[in-house]
Amino acid sequence: MRKLISTIVMLLFALIMIYPFLWMISTSFKQPFEVFQSPFQWISDQPTLKYHEKVWTGAASFVGYYWNSLKISIISTIGAVFFAAVAAYGFSRIEFKGRDTLFLIYLVAMMIPNQIIFIPKFIMFNSLGLYNTHWALILPGLFTVLGVFMLRQFFIAVPKDISESAMLDGAGHFSIFLRIMLPMAKPSLATLAIIDFSWHWNDFENALIFLLDKNLYTVSLGLQSFVLENSVDYNGMMAAATAGMVPMIIVFLIGQKFIVEGLASSAVKG
Repeated sequence: MRKLISTIVMLLFALIMIYPFLWMISTSFKQPFEVFQSPFQWISDQPTLKYHEKVWTGAASFVGYYWNSLKISIISTIGAVFFAAVAAYGFSRIEFKGRDTLFLIYLVAMMIPNQIIFIPKFIMFNSLGLYNTHWALILPGLFTVLGVFMLRQFFIAVPKDISESAMLDGAGHFSIFLRIMLPMAKPSLATLAIIDFSWHWNDFENALIFLLDKNLYTVSLGLQSFVLENSVDYNGMMAAATAGMVPMIIVFLIGQKFIVEGLASSAVKG
């Protein structure tokens, strides 16, 4: 009985979570006068693809925005996963003085709100000539405290006998990292890649602050083009938002089998 109740409760929460997405998709195929029509209709009496076509062929085409978002997200994700794996291996497998203290100090960065460092980042990027370039979003995105923490927990869980046996056979840390630890960490690496990609793909705040040129806009910033002076093009905005979900769905479908296994293997050990 308890299991049945839990299932029903989780189903209700799932429906609550998915409702906005269904409304978004439904609205993207409607006529303007049907958006806030009462009573609400999920399926339009006059469905149209006009707004989906407008997203790709209109004056504010999303082709450039898509390319910018993909470039930033892919480069940032690859870099973040690589550097997080290297740092996590160092914090978990290489003994050096003050290692644990340094790691705790590193974790403090997780507690600093992103908004606090906007001004220092602006000054730094402006002085380096990186303001209003994609590098202002890519460079900070190459490093992730959460990723280091997550992968470190996985590496700690791997028995030391494995790496010690490899060292007895003459392997160094570099070989152990590439040939043993990384293949074993595929689930955690895939999970981190999905989480990090979704973060960069949906990042609005950093793009809003560090990008001025419309040619550099990402998908999240491009949605502003549907906010007109005296009105909002809800149909166009929902069509663009629906198109913006596609890369996330593809990434999730490719890596979904690793998510549960990756999160479980990187859980904190007592």
